[in-house]
Amino acid sequence: MKKLFAGTILTIFSVMSHPMFSVAQDKFEGSVGADLVSSYIWRGQDLGNASIQPALSLSYKGISLSAWGSVGLDPNDTREADLTLGYSVAGFSVSVTDYWFDGGPGYFHYREGFTNHTFEAQVGYDFGFLSVNWYTNFAGNTGFKADGSKAYASYFSVSAPFGFAGLDWEASIGATPWQNDFYAGGCNSKYAVEMIDGFAVCNVSIMASKSFHITDSWSVPVFVQLVWNPSTEAAHFVAGISF
Repeated sequence: MKKLFAGTILTIFSVMSHPMFSVAQDKFEGSVGADLVSSYIWRGQDLGNASIQPALSLSYKGISLSAWGSVGLDPNDTREADLTLGYSVAGFSVSVTDYWFDGGPGYFHYREGFTNHTFEAQVGYDFGFLSVNWYTNFAGNTGFKADGSKAYASYFSVSAPFGFAGLDWEASIGATPWQNDFYAGGCNSKYAVEMIDGFAVCNVSIMASKSFHITDSWSVPVFVQLVWNPSTEAAHFVAGISF
């Protein structure tokens, strides 16, 4: 994030945001990968220019530990390093994420008022045809109300996958339910006075993806996404490739 908003794309592609129906495995499983995106748009907010976003995860019997990061090709972009501990079973998921961004106190500073960490709790359910998720900041930089009190900024989203014209699609809408300066532009946004008043839809998006087969055993997923943020009157068109 440019600032911890007062703070993935693509976290919507991250396994921490979209749990899948699965049977808990009886052995450790790991995965590693990276996305290259034309810009970093997160929950409708512009967090940077073209970025490389690596990911690493381990899972066992429904419990997962994931690391995710973002490094902008522009050296002025903020760097991000996240850790997520989660549990999922039969579509239900719950997780805790530690987001950290450079440009402020170092990584090992956790004291309230002097930290660049945000700790977020998530709970959600994937019905297969529809995913519903709720996120709330509970420690670190939680966001603030207009009177300076803690907001415990929250975000909820509804996403629906579908197939059409030979592509995999996903339509999403997300909003922040109550007054805070964390979403919808942040405290440094020129829109902040309007955003901070309460409920705001800050993410409406449609994404299309397709895997291109390079060899019989290797394919490269490519995705494009249109994102609108009604609360800041912003629009973004993002392209990315996964490895």
